Amino acid sequence: MEEDQHMVSAAQHILKALASSKTVSHEMRKTLLDLEIQLSTINERKGSGIKQLERKLKCLEDKVMSLEKNDSVISSEYLKLVGEIQTLQQKFDSLNENWKQKELVQKSNEILQVVMLRLEEELVQILVNHKQYFEVDYMSFNSNRVDLVYDESFGSVEDERINKVSRSIDDSLSEASNIDLVNPSVVEDLKSIAKAMFGSNYQHEFCHVFISSRRDALDEYFVILEIERLSIENMLKMEWQSLNRMIKKWIRAMKFIVQAYLVGEKRLCKQILGDFGSVYQYCFSEISRSSVLHLLNFGEAIAMGTHTPEKLFCLLDMYEALEHVAVDKDFLFIEEIDSFVTREFHNLQRFIVETIKSTFLSFRNAIATNPSKKCFPCGGVHPLTKYVMNYINALVEYGDSLNLLVDETLTDQSDSNDENNYENSTVSCSPLACNLRLITTTLESNLCNKSKLYNDVALQHIFMMNNIHYMVQKVKSSNLCNFFGDLWLRRHVGMFQHYARSYEKVSWSSVLSFLRDESLSTCVTERKIKKKCKDFSAAFGEVYKTQTGWSVPDKELREDLQISVSQKVIPAYRSYTGRHSSKIDEKWIKYTVDDLQCYILDLFQGSSKSLHHSHHRK
Repeated sequence: MEEDQHMVSAAQHILKALASSKTVSHEMRKTLLDLEIQLSTINERKGSGIKQLERKLKCLEDKVMSLEKNDSVISSEYLKLVGEIQTLQQKFDSLNENWKQKELVQKSNEILQVVMLRLEEELVQILVNHKQYFEVDYMSFNSNRVDLVYDESFGSVEDERINKVSRSIDDSLSEASNIDLVNPSVVEDLKSIAKAMFGSNYQHEFCHVFISSRRDALDEYFVILEIERLSIENMLKMEWQSLNRMIKKWIRAMKFIVQAYLVGEKRLCKQILGDFGSVYQYCFSEISRSSVLHLLNFGEAIAMGTHTPEKLFCLLDMYEALEHVAVDKDFLFIEEIDSFVTREFHNLQRFIVETIKSTFLSFRNAIATNPSKKCFPCGGVHPLTKYVMNYINALVEYGDSLNLLVDETLTDQSDSNDENNYENSTVSCSPLACNLRLITTTLESNLCNKSKLYNDVALQHIFMMNNIHYMVQKVKSSNLCNFFGDLWLRRHVGMFQHYARSYEKVSWSSVLSFLRDESLSTCVTERKIKKKCKDFSAAFGEVYKTQTGWSVPDKELREDLQISVSQKVIPAYRSYTGRHSSKIDEKWIKYTVDDLQCYILDLFQGSSKSLHHSHHRK
């Protein structure tokens, strides 16, 4: 203290004055002079120590100013200065002159602040210039998925288009999670900067810069992954086609961000800040929280929308994506500070599960209530049938998930009797299998109502035959067979065969009646034979004109039906003309056997034709 210095100086003067007194003895004078010399030495030593510290501090200040003028200086030079400043500051503690100590500490802090600002700049430069990006292959998302789009008419459905999602991205993500987000060669430099700044009580500044820089790096990937930051309100207003594309991008982003990027991000945080306790987890949480919550908010917006059937596949993909990243999520967000993110994850999963159940049920209801206002042209396979069968064929790709999500409460009591028949068979009796069979039962009921719109009973049978046959073929040729089984197939093969026989009976019985004689004992006159030949030709011509316009799309089924008709018509016609060959005038025979055979092959082609003359007669 300044007062101490004055007291020492005053004591020196007093000692000198006493020593000069004539009354003081020689020995006392010597003692007083020795004390004065000691006080003088102490005072000089103190003054020289402070001066030395001031000179060292000035030297450090000059070094910092010199480095500031040189942009090429690397962080190691500043790190050396930090150590020297910290060492010098420790010496300030030994000073008894508080006024001087405060002055030196303040000056050293000012110099240290300049160094810290430069280290912050260096930290940003290293993080920006040494980022390492994932290869494009790691972020590719190849999907062979074809969307089934629902409308009230189901008219937009194309046949044989199955909705599947490629899972090939998962293997690439596993490999990508081991990639370093920053060049390993600069990790030690980053750790040294962290150590210097933390040791100088600049930990908040370090964390702020580090978090901001790494958060910007994460935002870059959201741009690369084409993830827009839209509000829930705007998303709910979007058209389904645009929203569907965004959902696919979201699934890719959710897997990539959680499984690959954030795993690498947490590893980087721990490498650099692991020596400072839970600080690394805090930084990681701050870096990732807003982006993760944005992904979760997107998922919530999708689950909030209308529950149309085509949405189910997207919801299932989203559910499986969340399930797939669950283990990584638990590894990433384990601290108390992450509880909000974890809770939001679980809330979204529950919300999506509820929406999946609701959407699945609404799909079945949509089938049951699909309107039957006008008959489908030509009696072919109805778009509803194609849609439903392709839809449930796509659903089996999610069998494991749906068996967990779709429980028995969604089944109907009307299906319980059938289930007793499946208990002893090899077919699955899982919740999904029960629901799929119930869906086809609902479809059959709707098709039956649609068939009644046809005025022609024969065409009703053709319509039902076509649609049941399509269902059978779809089950036989896909994984649906594991859910429906042989018992279902046998029943439905029998059903479409029954409709085929019913068609033949209704359509051809009246035609063939003209080729039967009333009684073997009755003498058939030429006039009756002539009339029967004429009536048969007219009836056959009418059937030909009508039924060439009917459609049996499946080639094999169409040929089987044509053969069956031929086997009934041709032998009957040949037998009749053979029995009465002696009485039949050639002019009465409008069609030969070969003609009829050719004309029958024209049936069910979906394009109406009229018979004007024989194939073989001019």
